Amino acid sequence: MGRLLSALRSALYIVFLAVTVVPWALSVVVVSIFLRGEPVYWMCAGWLRTAILGARFICGVRWRLQGMDHLPKGKRDAVLLAAKHQSTWETFAFPALMPHPLAYVFKRELLYIPFFGWAMARLDMIHIDRAKRTEAWNKVATQGRKFMAQGTWVIMFPEGTRVPRGEQARYQSGAARLAMAAGVPVVPIAVTSARCWPRKSWLLKPGVIDISVGAPIATQGRSADAVTREVEAWIEGEMRRLDPEAYAGGQPQRSATAAQS
Repeated sequence: MGRLLSALRSALYIVFLAVTVVPWALSVVVVSIFLRGEPVYWMCAGWLRTAILGARFICGVRWRLQGMDHLPKGKRDAVLLAAKHQSTWETFAFPALMPHPLAYVFKRELLYIPFFGWAMARLDMIHIDRAKRTEAWNKVATQGRKFMAQGTWVIMFPEGTRVPRGEQARYQSGAARLAMAAGVPVVPIAVTSARCWPRKSWLLKPGVIDISVGAPIATQGRSADAVTREVEAWIEGEMRRLDPEAYAGGQPQRSATAAQS
């Protein structure tokens, strides 16, 4: 009975997203003809907040946020956010919950999603072709430095893809290298979103998602590997604290799918 109710609520939530994204995205495209930058960004963030509120009231997915005092207060003080990635929820939630414009690094195929992708294309984001690794990294490095020099916070998922609950993939050094190139610290973030919204699933379950923001990790004068290992140690340690049920067996399993990405 509980699973059936969750399925019905999830179906209603998908309809809610579809109904709200169409007029919102079209409005963004029209407004972006006359305005660019932060006004368009916050307009998109408004729909994303609507999306996570919809998940809360329709599916019972609530959240707890801690550690926001670790984020810089200055408008032009940039950081690189390195976050755990378990589901679609956090991609919706970060722009809605963070008090500062973010620039995602994401695969360009997302731009082809009707309405949602059209609105994303009007934002200052970093979309890459994963098949062209060298070209993709050059674009990330160039645009990432540019955005952070303007004060934008760049967000990356160091595992490279969504990882199942209780598992971890190999932490890649791209986030650390970009932060070092831009001369900014890395802020690690742990997220237990798979507790309510599993990877590669649209079946949402009621519960609480914890988001924990860690203290900035210095990058100057250090190696990318050392920074990456510190980011990994903090995130994975915090994941155990926030979601002990998922790690009851001891060491987290390595995700074969994630490791290949």
